Amino acid sequence: MIKTILPLCSIISLRFLGLFLVLPVISVYAMNLKGANTTLIGVVIGGYALTQMLFQIPFGILSDKLGRKGTIIMGLLLFAIGSIICALSVDIFSLMLGRFLQGAGAIGAVVTAMISDLVKEEQRPKAMSFMGASIAGSFALSMLFGPTIGAYAGVEVLFWITAFLAVFSIYLIVKKVPNPPVITHTYSTKLNIFNVLKNSNLVKMNITNFLQKGLMTFAFMIIPMVLLKEFNWEMKELYKVYIPAMIFGVLAMAPAAIMAEKYGKFKEVLIIGIVFFALSYLIIGFGQDDLLFVIGVIIFFTGFNMHEPIMQSLASKFAKVHQRGFVLGIFNAFGYLGTFLGGLLGGMFYAQTSMSAIVTSIAVVCFLWLLLIFSMPNPMKKRVAYIHLDTINQEKTPALHDFYGIEEWYINETENLLIVKYDENETSPSKIEEVLK
Repeated sequence: MIKTILPLCSIISLRFLGLFLVLPVISVYAMNLKGANTTLIGVVIGGYALTQMLFQIPFGILSDKLGRKGTIIMGLLLFAIGSIICALSVDIFSLMLGRFLQGAGAIGAVVTAMISDLVKEEQRPKAMSFMGASIAGSFALSMLFGPTIGAYAGVEVLFWITAFLAVFSIYLIVKKVPNPPVITHTYSTKLNIFNVLKNSNLVKMNITNFLQKGLMTFAFMIIPMVLLKEFNWEMKELYKVYIPAMIFGVLAMAPAAIMAEKYGKFKEVLIIGIVFFALSYLIIGFGQDDLLFVIGVIIFFTGFNMHEPIMQSLASKFAKVHQRGFVLGIFNAFGYLGTFLGGLLGGMFYAQTSMSAIVTSIAVVCFLWLLLIFSMPNPMKKRVAYIHLDTINQEKTPALHDFYGIEEWYINETENLLIVKYDENETSPSKIEEVLK
């Protein structure tokens, strides 16, 4: 399984590495460009997320209808072009344009859907966890290399590195990623899209992604500016906060993933992370010295990295096979909307509002967020039956729509299999096969 998804996980992690590399230093870099102010800097930080949000769902639907690989290549090309424009920028508006183009290559949901296509149902949580861990790993590496390379070689070099990573990812998708199997289904697409939009668990996950990403972008907006302006740090010293944050974040990833995937404690992991978010911002806002500020940052990224390995996996558990691109497109769109607003509002409020008022408001939001997650059940584990098409009467498969205990079924034409997800407390493979004889 790992061998199958490793190239795709590499693509998504390299793409996020390119985006994350500049986050620790971009607010300070942008401040020195012609026409810059804190509001425009906030747009630059979160600007890629605005176009990610706008294009996430269209890219997801396009991949469902026209194929995953071509859609991913298109997105990587846009990302590379945007990175080059950022590297050549001489004013805040050209940098903003480049960030918008970076985000227009909205392939996150498409890669996630393709991973879901390539692995078996029971292996999917592990695959999603592996992908989430690779993204979190990219996030951790960016906190180490972004400030270091930016301080000594220049932030524009980070954008050139990002463009190279995008081009290398195109090579991976063409040469190393297998084609997904051909899958057919008989569901009513219109009805299921409506069900996606009203599914309460998906709504809660979308809100969670929105808030998590918004708080992350807001943190990257204020961390370097506070350290440089209020505590008189230099850019080359930022590693002193990002390296400890990276270490604690990486250490938190594996226990969180095991707790969620192995023991089914997804909700509990989300709750712990939210508590960390609230605590970290209170320490950041009310701390009187840089040591307390650094401790607050470490607590924040520990909570963030607890969430990151399980987010995609948890959202995908609520998606049917033919709707994964759509479901994950909505999920990621909410995350990118949060990223954009986190940067925009961070830039606006940082210049006009006291830190104590900002962090108190964030703590209240986190409390309401906790109430929302408390009402969300942990997903139940389902069994999957793989039935060879030669052993059944395919004309009888529509009867499965009304068969009690079956959550979803579809046909994998490439492997000549009928795949049925069912509740083992309500039915069994033998009963399912009996209906199809």
